Amino acid sequence: MHALTRKQFLRSAAFGSAVALAAPGLLAQPAMARSAEAADTRVRYKTIDIDGVEIFYREAGAPEAPAILLLHGFPTSSQMFRGLIPLLAKHYRLIAPDFPGFGRSAMPDRGSFEYSFANYARLMAGLTDALGMQRYALYIMDYGAPVGLRLAIARPERVTALVVQNGNAYTEGLREFWDPIRAYWQSNAAGDREALRNFLKIDATEWQYTHGVPDPSLISPDAWQLGLVYLDRLGNQEIQLDLFYDYRTNVDLYPDFQAFFREHQPPTLIVWGKNDYIFPAEGATPYIRDLPNAELHLIEAGHFILESNGPEVGALIADFLGRTIARKSARNSCAPPSGGAKPRGDALWVTSSPNWHSPTG
Repeated sequence: MHALTRKQFLRSAAFGSAVALAAPGLLAQPAMARSAEAADTRVRYKTIDIDGVEIFYREAGAPEAPAILLLHGFPTSSQMFRGLIPLLAKHYRLIAPDFPGFGRSAMPDRGSFEYSFANYARLMAGLTDALGMQRYALYIMDYGAPVGLRLAIARPERVTALVVQNGNAYTEGLREFWDPIRAYWQSNAAGDREALRNFLKIDATEWQYTHGVPDPSLISPDAWQLGLVYLDRLGNQEIQLDLFYDYRTNVDLYPDFQAFFREHQPPTLIVWGKNDYIFPAEGATPYIRDLPNAELHLIEAGHFILESNGPEVGALIADFLGRTIARKSARNSCAPPSGGAKPRGDALWVTSSPNWHSPTG
């Protein structure tokens, strides 16, 4: 390699200086692109007032991207999605709220606020309205399943897809675990209510996270210990016992949920921890009866599958949504069919206002 002459060196230096002075943005563009890409996946933590109740939610992704509403289970909060959200935020707008009495949302007094799944659905409808979510996919898990499906039967035209993760909509999925809860439903007796308080203790909370997980060392103790902190707040146990009793109203709506599946055929991905004792695999397979095109994945995991198998589940969701939401964005595949059945009168329903109403008004 020959040495540069002084003239060649000066010409090269002058050209480099001209580029740097005339187009500094050109040299910085790769770094700026990387910075913008990183910003797209950052999670923001926000609160919003919905009908006088402060709702906390996590948000990530571009506002114009296809939306996903992630609804958590018991005894957790939007914190359960902390690992999943960054995996999807590059291509989707993700909203993950905490229900009242869970996580960082408000915990109103039971005397002034009705802790029910109907009321949760009403507030989630208000949240989607306030955030301008006209259409969205639903990730539904545990308690999030009946809340999300109440939204679906009331506003089917808004649902672009379902991701069902250990969330029940069939009586086949209510097995031995539910026997003491069924006893409380039937009696509404103080003794049966008190017996359920054991579900709120430290051992039971840890068990929900670790049972059925082949390698429990994959479960961060922070996850279930944080859930316990929220359960142990003054007055929260009574709220949880109220919700145990109110869960019976979701079972009454199972026929409506199933009718929604049959009539609207939303694209559906089912990812289910097959070792879950609370919502066992017997509750996953009936979905195929009403949604023959659904994709079902039974995974060697327990109830909180995102804690042990987060990257695997994230990859399944990304692939599924890439083949469904992206392809469907230009058409309303979940719009109500002409002359289709309306939700039952005792379900949540929407008027033209659009105010939500529960059977109790």
